Amino acid sequence: MRTVLLSCLLCCVVLNLKAQTNWYTDSLQAFRNRYINTHEVVTGEDRQKLQFYPIDHNYAIPAQFERIVDAPWFNMPTSGTISKAFRVYGILRFTLQGQMFRLHVYQSKNLMNDPQYANYLFIPFTDKTNGEVTYEVGRYIDLSTEEIGSDDFRLDFNKAYNPYCAYISNKYNCPVPPKENELAVEIKAGEQKWNGGH
Repeated sequence: MRTVLLSCLLCCVVLNLKAQTNWYTDSLQAFRNRYINTHEVVTGEDRQKLQFYPIDHNYAIPAQFERIVDAPWFNMPTSGTISKAFRVYGILRFTLQGQMFRLHVYQSKNLMNDPQYANYLFIPFTDKTNGEVTYEVGRYIDLSTEEIGSDDFRLDFNKAYNPYCAYISNKYNCPVPPKENELAVEIKAGEQKWNGGH
C-alpha cells in the first residue's frame, strides 16, 4: 500500500513539473513571437531571419536584488556620438553553472519622465558567446521596478535581445554594456547574432 502511495505521489510531482515546464515554454514562445512580430527595425519577411537559442528554463535563474538608493547619474557611452544618462538602480546576484555572478541594473534618466516607461529598468551585459554566436557588443534585458522587487524574481536570459545597432550600423546610439556587467561565462539563451545584413 505504501509503495502504491509513494508511486502516486511521485507521478503527481513529475506531472506537475512537466506542466510548469510546458507553461514556461509556452509563455516564452509567446514573448518571442511578440518580439518578432513587433520589431521596429527588422520588418516584413526579414523578421524570419531573427535567430534565437532554444528556450531553456535553466537560464531563468533565481536572483537576489539589492536596491541602490539615490545612486549618482552618469553618462553611459553608446555606439554613436551621444551618451545617455543612467544611474544604478540596484544589483542582482545569482549563481550560474556553479559560479557566483552579479549584474548592475540601470535606470534611464530620460525615460523616467515618460509615464509609459517610468518603471523601465535595463540590464546591458556581455558574455562569452559575444562575437561568435551572439552580437559582438553585447545584449540587453528589460525589466520593470515592479517585477524586480518580487520575492520569487528570476533573471531570465531567454529574454535577452539585441540592440538596434546589431541590425543597422551608424544610425542608433545604443548603450555599450559597462565593464561591470561582463559575465565570464557563456549565456546560451536569448537572441543570437543577426545574419540578415546591415
